[in-house]
Amino acid sequence: MKSIKIALQKSGRLSEKSIQLLESCGIQLSNGERKLKAVASNYPIEILFLRDDDIPQYVEQGVADLGILGENEVWEQNKNVTILKPLGFAKCRMALAIPKEENYTDLSYFASKKIATSYPGVLSRFFAKKNIPIILEPISGSVEIAPGIGLADAVFDIVSTGSTLLMNGLKEVATVCSSQAVLIANPNLSAEQQELVDNLLFRIDACQQAKANKYILLNAPNEQLDTIIQLLPGIKSPTVMPLALSGWSSIHAVLSEKESWSIIEQLKKAGAEGILVIPMDQMVA
Repeated sequence: MKSIKIALQKSGRLSEKSIQLLESCGIQLSNGERKLKAVASNYPIEILFLRDDDIPQYVEQGVADLGILGENEVWEQNKNVTILKPLGFAKCRMALAIPKEENYTDLSYFASKKIATSYPGVLSRFFAKKNIPIILEPISGSVEIAPGIGLADAVFDIVSTGSTLLMNGLKEVATVCSSQAVLIANPNLSAEQQELVDNLLFRIDACQQAKANKYILLNAPNEQLDTIIQLLPGIKSPTVMPLALSGWSSIHAVLSEKESWSIIEQLKKAGAEGILVIPMDQMVA
């Protein structure tokens, strides 16, 4: 049977999250030491561990069929790949920062300024659309030190908390775009490979749905069932089962995690008892 190859970042938090995602999809990897590649024991997939900035090129060339990496690298490398799905982790923003003592007004501040960045492609396209001329200073490594050593007037980099900017005497002044981990694919997969990719996407969807929801069980007096059911839409509708105790029922439903605490508070006020909220591994609607 045909297999597919998926390229992952060889180290770092994004790599760890990517492996966790595959494992949550039931894919068992055989290489615990994570050298150059790993082969799944129960799914026709091979994992290649690469530098993140090499992944788009390898996927474009067909060395790997799929890849998981940050959108920022996809945009920067600008290769012929297809973004199949946002994955919801490794979220960050790509932002412009300047020395904290500088007076910032708007993007025109950067006209003819030298900006240090590891993402010259993303930055040059952004300012080209704004018709603002800038001077690029491509740099790898610690971009934040560039203004302090006189290498640049400003920086453009990935920002999560902003603490690194503050430590280097910089302030964030403009967000260019937001990024997260995505699944990319070679646009010329065979029909057999595409079927394997579709099956993998089905598993990822089920895991993402489960992560976004919780399973809730509770006991409720029968006279309050209508009120409580209105609070619990579930997938189609809540499951209601009579308890051995007369006049009471057990209700099972699915809740959006974002709304769970608010709904639980309302359920409690409506007379629900013994409320149990359980995380789910997979959810197929």
